[in-house]
Amino acid sequence: MGQTGNVVITGAAAGIGAATARMLAAEGFTVFAGVHRHPGELEGLRGVRVVPLDVTDPASVGAAVEAITDEVGTRGLQAVVNNAGVIVHGPQELLPDAELRRQFEINTFGPVTVTRHCLPLLRAGRGRVVNISAPTARIPLPFMGPIGASKAALASLSDALRLELTPWRIPVAVVEPGGTATEIFDKAGAAFAEAAAAGDPRVLARYSAQLEAVAAASSRQKLVPAETVARLITTAVTARRPRRRYVARNARAFGVLTHLPAGLRERAVLAAMGLRHAGSESAAG
Repeated sequence: MGQTGNVVITGAAAGIGAATARMLAAEGFTVFAGVHRHPGELEGLRGVRVVPLDVTDPASVGAAVEAITDEVGTRGLQAVVNNAGVIVHGPQELLPDAELRRQFEINTFGPVTVTRHCLPLLRAGRGRVVNISAPTARIPLPFMGPIGASKAALASLSDALRLELTPWRIPVAVVEPGGTATEIFDKAGAAFAEAAAAGDPRVLARYSAQLEAVAAASSRQKLVPAETVARLITTAVTARRPRRRYVARNARAFGVLTHLPAGLRERAVLAAMGLRHAGSESAAG
């Protein structure tokens, strides 16, 4: 049975965002697909309206929401899906300040700005907020500190917002994907390579064995198609009573780790990433 209504999705040009836009449009929703640059595969897709949107620029967000308001009028929005995100990773000793700020500007501050601008439309449409988190929000991983911290902050903000919006019965759901086959990892790798090249090579050398071990462990990770996560997001958008959290099947192991004592949990993480001994001989360097 088809659905009707209006949904905003940020970061919709590719990956999880594009898959979710296609899926919701196929369900009968009108999807306002926020894209930073080129609309990619969404251009001309039935049921999808491409909207220029830079989540880090309040003026861009305001202009996008104004254009959406002109089209939807009093019907409002049935959901806002804050999907736009990036991964900043690498040794914290090597990370430029600008990269750390970029991580939070897109992953944490962006969803807050978008949601704030969309709340009048969500109240009109009796809609909901769906924020995309990550397993690293619950279990910090070495060399993934920025992405984990940004998503942990987003998850906390989501839980607080849920309580703040109780009077209007606007649900706030968090979706936690596992490893997903998208371009985000390639972009993250290119960004780290650029940052490392501009940094002190002696510092990079200190971490070479650890980074090689992490790369080897990552290459063994089984990634799921973006459509798998899109189905989870679609459930969060369409469920009569959405859950507070939706966790992808390949992210559930992180939930098990949260119940372990801290020391045991950290040893398990190091072992899984091949870091129990990697680089220990040069730790004093």
